[in-house]
Amino acid sequence: MKLSVMSYTLARQLGPDQLDWVRICEFTRELGLEAVDVVSTYGRHPREVRRLLDDFGLRAACYTFNADFNQTDAAALQEALDTVRRGLEIAVVLGAPAIMIVTPGKDGVAREETRRRYVEGFARAMPFAHDAGVYLSFENFPGALSPFVISADFLEAKHEVPDLRLTFDSGNVFTGGEDPATSFRLCAGDVVHAHFKDWTHPEPPAGMLGLDGQRYAPALIGEGLLDHRSCLAAMREAGYGGYINIEYEGDAYNAEDATRRAVAYLNGLLDEEGG
Repeated sequence: MKLSVMSYTLARQLGPDQLDWVRICEFTRELGLEAVDVVSTYGRHPREVRRLLDDFGLRAACYTFNADFNQTDAAALQEALDTVRRGLEIAVVLGAPAIMIVTPGKDGVAREETRRRYVEGFARAMPFAHDAGVYLSFENFPGALSPFVISADFLEAKHEVPDLRLTFDSGNVFTGGEDPATSFRLCAGDVVHAHFKDWTHPEPPAGMLGLDGQRYAPALIGEGLLDHRSCLAAMREAGYGGYINIEYEGDAYNAEDATRRAVAYLNGLLDEEGG
């Protein structure tokens, strides 16, 4: 298992025109890491991002973007499909082995219906992924209306589209009331990438409502509720050799400081687990 920097974590506290790809690459190297999850290219041409990664001896762990299949309009669905096709083309340029499509729910749409729409969209997009030689994945996404939170949600989708893969998000699984280590074991054979994050329980009405009915607020990895040690042990036992993103959505720390702290914490656990 290897840790990777997530461009979203570093960009979230900045304006869209403030993200510095050179700094992302420098920072990744400062941490002793070798990969970046490219969460959109933030206006840079994919070839330029690839050149920067190559210059710093880095690789793209994944290419992440949004393609909204939660639609009924035929033109909007075609636009989502075209977005996936373009995303796969970008992933090939970046050298990313997988894409990850973000799958939020929508007010007024039952999560089961949202899941059906995304599964149908993934089925239409899968031939493009095959042609590109890139895995098509989605993550466990948080929220009471999210279509994919716990392992059963992923396995239902995989039953319909067998070549789907999972970007395992330990923190988001937790918001569905499922133990992350157990969830990983149930999906281990299909996990191509991973995100770690952490949460606390704020006093209502603050925070996000989870699928389990509890409310969640972001915390730094190692300062919240999750048992990261048991999750890493399950991943090691399953032979997972991919990357784990450092994801942070809070504001108690600036993004670089949060990432440094999380890397130090997780590296300590990985050392205990023998890597």
